[in-house]
Amino acid sequence: MSQPLSQRLQSVRGMNDILPPEAEHWARLEAAVIACLEAYGYKPIRLPIVEPTPLFTRAIGEVTDIVEKEMYSFVDSLNGEELTLRPEGTAGCARAVIQHGLANQSTQRLYYLGPMFRHERPQKGRYRQFHQIGAEVFGLAGPDVDAELILLTRRLWRDLGLVGMRLQLNSLGQPEERARHRADLIAYLEGFAASLDEDARRRLQSNPLRILDSKNPQVREICAGAPRLLEYLGAESLAHFAGVQRILRDAGVEFDINPRLVRGLDYYNRGVFEWVTDKLGAQGTVCAGGRYDGLVAQLGGKPTPACGFALGVERLMALCAAQDGMAAPSPPEVYLAHQGEAAGRLAFRVAEMLRDTGVKTLLHCGGGGFKAQMKKADGAGAAFAVIIGDDEASSDEVQLKSLREATTGQRRVRVDALPGLIHEHFFNDTARKEDKHGGI
Repeated sequence: MSQPLSQRLQSVRGMNDILPPEAEHWARLEAAVIACLEAYGYKPIRLPIVEPTPLFTRAIGEVTDIVEKEMYSFVDSLNGEELTLRPEGTAGCARAVIQHGLANQSTQRLYYLGPMFRHERPQKGRYRQFHQIGAEVFGLAGPDVDAELILLTRRLWRDLGLVGMRLQLNSLGQPEERARHRADLIAYLEGFAASLDEDARRRLQSNPLRILDSKNPQVREICAGAPRLLEYLGAESLAHFAGVQRILRDAGVEFDINPRLVRGLDYYNRGVFEWVTDKLGAQGTVCAGGRYDGLVAQLGGKPTPACGFALGVERLMALCAAQDGMAAPSPPEVYLAHQGEAAGRLAFRVAEMLRDTGVKTLLHCGGGGFKAQMKKADGAGAAFAVIIGDDEASSDEVQLKSLREATTGQRRVRVDALPGLIHEHFFNDTARKEDKHGGI
């Protein structure tokens, strides 16, 4: 006998529902990030969730973990096209820039947000559907824009009230510099082949740079003596990396050089960075990015310098919660209770009038007596109740009652005077605005 439908249908493992009030925290956080991005001149772009599979195999790299093991790919049953749920946002953003000729118009500072998908083992801070907010810049080659991205994220941590974020920098140089380093790195690691774990041995010939990022203590000990990519950089790469550091020092940004910071995507070159924390256990990277000057040409566009970053929303939410950085979702300011046919018609008009003046109003629906409605008003956390019966409706009046200040009591007022009374006598407008727009 089959189980009831309600017991059989659940969300896919690693793809989570975000319920109230958590979703309200998400909305606040996203609004804060967007405000910071737009303060730096970044403009929104909305990208498809499904892209052609070759976009990611060409951009990310065929021998990366993402392409080899983690992408959700399928064949379109209508036309046989190979498609993939996007595992990251930069490739799609670069594709859009090429397709619509944006890089030919002017320098582009763009941002996007939304879900990404990777088929990996779900764990805290790492999900199969996860959310990112990304920023990308196309058309600027100098170290100034690299530094601007880092300064932007530092300001964001301040806006969110986060502390303990540590910045790590590295440079991956240019392809020819990485090729020389790669040859020496393989030769070095082959001398320790018997001591490498299975994952490192698999990567030894295909993607040895990723071995430097291993979490295995034994492999990390081996890598401590490995050739360092920074020692293979030419004058141009070194000058760019020094330029980024100089701007950051002038701005008072503290950072560490981490030679193991390599990133998991093949399109990166020159400077890369990560913001990390020790507040989230193993998943300590909250924001990561860098330069990818060759990606646009690699995808068929004109050579265009580019750089960007992406931050993980789930990890940022967890960090805000761990540091008490999330204010409680704001309750309605007014709960509008009503009983009777004429009162119901007036209630809708009053509710819309209050909302027009910026008062957050929850209109009771579903019938019931005033006692039950007032219990719901209190449970909703509303500061005040507006009460309408047919008697009040006949005279175009309402009862206004404080639910949080016993001394204020209840008073009968005319409908047209209600918004002014609420603003004048019950709310401090400045405090309300700050509460709406400040914090997470």
